[in-house]
Amino acid sequence: MRSPSLPRRSTVREKMSNPNKLCGATRDTVYEHASNNYGTLPEHLWKPFPLYSVFRRVDNKKWYAIIMDIPKNKLGLDGDERVDVLDVKCTPAAQQMLLGQSGFLPAYHLSRKNWISVLLDGTVDKATVCRLLDDSYVIASGKSPKAKRTRPTSVLVPVNPKYYDIEKAFAESENDTILWKQSSSVIVGDTVYLYIAAPYSCVRYKCEAVEVDIPYDYADENVSMNHVMKIRRLHTYGENEFGIDRLKKRGVVSVRGPRSIPYILRTELEESSESGT
Repeated sequence: MRSPSLPRRSTVREKMSNPNKLCGATRDTVYEHASNNYGTLPEHLWKPFPLYSVFRRVDNKKWYAIIMDIPKNKLGLDGDERVDVLDVKCTPAAQQMLLGQSGFLPAYHLSRKNWISVLLDGTVDKATVCRLLDDSYVIASGKSPKAKRTRPTSVLVPVNPKYYDIEKAFAESENDTILWKQSSSVIVGDTVYLYIAAPYSCVRYKCEAVEVDIPYDYADENVSMNHVMKIRRLHTYGENEFGIDRLKKRGVVSVRGPRSIPYILRTELEESSESGT
């Protein structure tokens, strides 16, 4: 079953051979999304910087995005050539999930508490950039961002086998459905990939979140929770299929908490589950 947030795309081999051409976001991606979805056009406020583009909400005139062309060395990257960078508003939880992934940097020139920088050189895929623009647009409204996301996405969630026998839980479950500790970043329809920690260190299950924010009062020496979510298993991966070495090559060095998934890894997980291998 394919995640609802991901349209069908080219194969992983094609993506890796020419990532910029196939799905990488650029300045034009932002221009098109902002115009088509919010009716906003870029404003060029500084004559010395003609390529700086600011985007505002129509109602309250607050910024929700800015594009700047910045020398790479000012971003902590190698080289002095200029690269387009998108700054968008985001929550601290989103920052934690994104920073450390390829293409995401602490906000340049704006508050690092409320903004994040995204490279527009093809490193980050179009769907992710458009989703971040949607989130930023909502945050700029001044309303609470807690319920802002409505489109399903994919999340990587860790499981500690020392504290919970996940295989036994699925084996004894009804309709391959179990309760799991609620992550505030998960909504109904999200694809939840369960990463089993050491000694296995691999992505083992693909699941779908079918219900969230279920009241559940529980605490022991290892975990405490007052809400859980219900997840349904869709696919089981081989223990050697998506191990930590493969994940590191795709930009996932560790899985200490719920986090987003780099595009190439997400595509490989989808293709593997759909092929049944």
